[in-house]
Amino acid sequence: MLRGLGNLSELMQQAQTIMGGKMQELNAQRKSQRVVGTAGAGLVEVEANGLGDVLAVRIDPTLIEKQDRELLEDLLPAACNAAQEKVQQLHAEQLQELSGGLNMPGLSEALAQFGGSPPSA
Repeated sequence: MLRGLGNLSELMQQAQTIMGGKMQELNAQRKSQRVVGTAGAGLVEVEANGLGDVLAVRIDPTLIEKQDRELLEDLLPAACNAAQEKVQQLHAEQLQELSGGLNMPGLSEALAQFGGSPPSA
């Protein structure tokens, strides 16, 4: 009666191996992708890769000339957060593609474990 469970276990291991390989490929791709988060109508820009690593920060010279430290301290985290939101959106889109458009409860979270990134909110 339970003879098929051995095959199911083997099938699950194969699927895990395949998905792990695909997630490694996806992470390599994400490392080369770029997103830009902005704040203050473009006065501050933060560039990050698809893994969420901040690569560059650009500050409009007029903001520095104003010497408004408080504004700068507000805009930098806002731009970083905007970039992180774009990274999460990118990751969610890629996981959706990887799952073939299937919308199964818990699938995104399971796939994210292979990729080492939290699922998007």
